[in-house]
Amino acid sequence: MGYLSLLLALPLAGAALIALLSGERTLAIRWIALVAASATLILAWALALGFDTSVAGMQYAESIKWNVRLGTTYALGLDGVSLPLVMLATLLALVAITASKSIQDRPKGYYLLMLVLESAMLGVFTAQDWALFYVFWELTLIPLFFLIDRWGGKGRAGASLNFVLYTMGGSVFMLISLLLLFDAVPGHSFAMADMGRGAPALPADTQVLIFLGFLIGFGVKMPIFPIHGWLPLAHVEAPSPVSILLSGILLKMGSYGLLRAVVLLPDAAEALQGVLVGIALISLVYGGLLAWRQTDLKAMIAYSSISHMGVVLVGIAALNATGFTGALMQMVAHGLVAGALFLLVGLLYERTHTRDIGHYSSLMRVTPRFAFFTILAFIAAVGMPGTAGFVAELHALIGGFARWGWLMVLLSVGVLISAAYALRTVGRLFTGPVRPQMRGVADMKGSEVWAAAALTAGILLLGLFPAPALRLSQATLASLSAAF
Repeated sequence: MGYLSLLLALPLAGAALIALLSGERTLAIRWIALVAASATLILAWALALGFDTSVAGMQYAESIKWNVRLGTTYALGLDGVSLPLVMLATLLALVAITASKSIQDRPKGYYLLMLVLESAMLGVFTAQDWALFYVFWELTLIPLFFLIDRWGGKGRAGASLNFVLYTMGGSVFMLISLLLLFDAVPGHSFAMADMGRGAPALPADTQVLIFLGFLIGFGVKMPIFPIHGWLPLAHVEAPSPVSILLSGILLKMGSYGLLRAVVLLPDAAEALQGVLVGIALISLVYGGLLAWRQTDLKAMIAYSSISHMGVVLVGIAALNATGFTGALMQMVAHGLVAGALFLLVGLLYERTHTRDIGHYSSLMRVTPRFAFFTILAFIAAVGMPGTAGFVAELHALIGGFARWGWLMVLLSVGVLISAAYALRTVGRLFTGPVRPQMRGVADMKGSEVWAAAALTAGILLLGLFPAPALRLSQATLASLSAAF
């Protein structure tokens, strides 16, 4: 078994062990989930140590023919784009399972589904065959549907159904585009390498039609305006640990797929470049304004994700190496920031049973650890210098400016809107008189502090010392941008 197959198998092995246990053995189930997620993280980060940053192509590659007539292959690999996202996914999966201590209702099913979800997400980032990619892409829907529907809030039934209908609807367009590509490319193969050689030779009009299918399919998951309707509902109703994965990883699946599609169909990307940046800038400002209006903390973070993913789309639409770097860095930065915010909001909700900003005040005196990590997370969300968001937004801004000039002022407007609601939220949470009902709120402790510290360390290390992360993806992104 290759390293990447083992990476996908470790969470599934943990899920299989949990399936064999009695549902009443809550502590054993939780420890198995933690061990499986930890082992997966160790393996993923160990692969980074042996990764050759000077090589643009796939490393740790595995390939087994499935069906020669259908052109399908079990093919896995990592490059400078997929490896950072695999590392992010394993970190957030461990944080989400660590933060699931309060799940006491049917823990067996919950932890089993969380591990299956982790394996499916890793499969999306490692697949090197579009048919295999699609299988993993659709597989993520099953555990997420049940995680929201069984362990979510009061509106969980509607939220889970809404999520599945949106994403399955988008997936239909993606599947049609894949089938059209399969039929049009010589050799009739779903292998990404084969399609990558044949697709750029297609007529520009054909490329545009195929790319529009990809844009809808991947745009739903990102999400982009106006196909973002599932996001606020799913985030608000999902358990907070599930929201960590929804925002931290699932959104990155969409942007990762779109980046691959842009390089696959370069003529279409150049023809629709104006459309992409228009959608990106609308998403940026629109998501920020809606976040600014929210009083529910989870809804605010959900809408802010639309704005932050707009930055990713700006970087992708720039079609240059600097823009691609900004897009990838923003994927990682947003994963860490959104993961930290959903973790902290979830832990606060467990203690206070409210997410309304107006119900909090002066938690700085009562819960100093919460205050410290939350303020840092909101500062990072704004993209302040010294945080990962600053490095990402600066690259996206430079890449966009090289292509569109002063139109990138709108990106700055989006950042200012983010600063407005972030400062307002920090002020309401941590200043003013202590409310009587908040005097007994317990501060963070133990594993909660370690989970928040891990994400905060990632945010600060990428902001202060971005060079290692940039080197990890530099060769691959330069190779991808060469298509333009």
